[in-house]
Amino acid sequence: MTLTRKQLLKAMAGAGAAVMVTPQAHASSGRVIQRDVCVIGGGASGSYAAVRLRDLGRSVVVVEREDRLGGHTETFRDPVTGGTADIGVVGYHDIPLVRRHFGRFDVPLSFAKTNPGTIRFADYRTGLPVDNYRMPPMSRLAEYAEVLEQYPYLEDGPDLPNPVPPELVAPFTDLMAKHGFADLAPLLYLVSQGRSDLFDLPALYEMKYLNGPAVHGMLTQTTVTTSRRDNSELYEKITTHLGDDVLLNATVTEVSRERAGVQVLVSTPHGPRTIRARRLVVTVPPLLANLARFDLDSTERALFSRFSPGGYYTSVLRLPGVAQVPIQNVSADAARQHMPTMPGLYLLAATGIPEIFIAYYGSSRPLPEARVRADILAALGRLQSTGVLPTTQPRFEMFASHAPFLLSVSGRDIAGGFYRRLSALQGRHNTFYTGAAFHTNDSTLLWRFTESLLPRI
Repeated sequence: MTLTRKQLLKAMAGAGAAVMVTPQAHASSGRVIQRDVCVIGGGASGSYAAVRLRDLGRSVVVVEREDRLGGHTETFRDPVTGGTADIGVVGYHDIPLVRRHFGRFDVPLSFAKTNPGTIRFADYRTGLPVDNYRMPPMSRLAEYAEVLEQYPYLEDGPDLPNPVPPELVAPFTDLMAKHGFADLAPLLYLVSQGRSDLFDLPALYEMKYLNGPAVHGMLTQTTVTTSRRDNSELYEKITTHLGDDVLLNATVTEVSRERAGVQVLVSTPHGPRTIRARRLVVTVPPLLANLARFDLDSTERALFSRFSPGGYYTSVLRLPGVAQVPIQNVSADAARQHMPTMPGLYLLAATGIPEIFIAYYGSSRPLPEARVRADILAALGRLQSTGVLPTTQPRFEMFASHAPFLLSVSGRDIAGGFYRRLSALQGRHNTFYTGAAFHTNDSTLLWRFTESLLPRI
């Protein structure tokens, strides 16, 4: 009788964990790494989980496909002036957990400026300035905050009441109209960032992304960022702290999960590795394409297949002769609440570094990098043709894709208990999940959510 690899693992697990697939039994496995926990993904959630698990006496290894930890946290360092600009995660909520996490790695924090201040408005589709639009004062976010206060559990994780409140399932545009702040749409979109269809999704997603702590930080000017304007410094120091427990430029080639533990085969620049661990922590976006090498069961496949990813891209542009004033993309059409036509470039943000701007691009789905770059340059060309921008030769200094971004499911799925079933996966097959799909794209809230999982892991 010929056994499958999974059947062989089960048989060997029954004979005792000590004989689970030796290196001789799997010639391509390379060096064997034994740990209590294997963490897949070294972004905000994965790196935090690894640090805290080691604090709690667990041995860990982090598998990260990029050449650095940090995920969406990226920092541009200008070779001309030496100035820095964060182009991914730019701020954090001022709570004790954040202060402790940065403090232990000697990364000082200071309050960030969250009011956009002086800003120009133009329709990026036509290149024309929009003179009939005025940004509502930031203080009007208090109207939105009053709605958030009705749903405090949105800050804690994916668990929702049963039945799910209809307001969370309906599109966010309905919520804005119901509560009388539809005219805040461009301001809300500016501070939300990312998916171009965000307001058409169930309100749950905008309310978790632009959450209570985030709005409080904007209203009170208490959002924090690193004093050296270099959020990546935290992850560089975490990389040093974890040392050999981080595998960078590493690709998962197979995951097998059994009662006795998990086995993860990994391809690294130094050859293959076999990781054997008691628990697995998955922090990468749980799309079927990302988990193709996992031994997913039918329940996991059914849930993960429901997710739809959005697109979000940030670029650093060098624009000689352009004044350091942000330009927001808005429509001249007041009937559309001045919302811009998307997908596209929705903000050209000043950095304070001469000639350096950040271009923020949103889409309802992931797009090819070449398409995004071309759209950005075309929008800049239209702004130059109308005199909104001086004629200059834009140059990309850095490009960062944050896709897949903000995974969502339909309102029908949410009302039907999708997130209740998703939460039930925690611990199944010795696997735990954290990351944005299980909460939201907010580093602070993800750290807090991950902290709540640690006792179970």
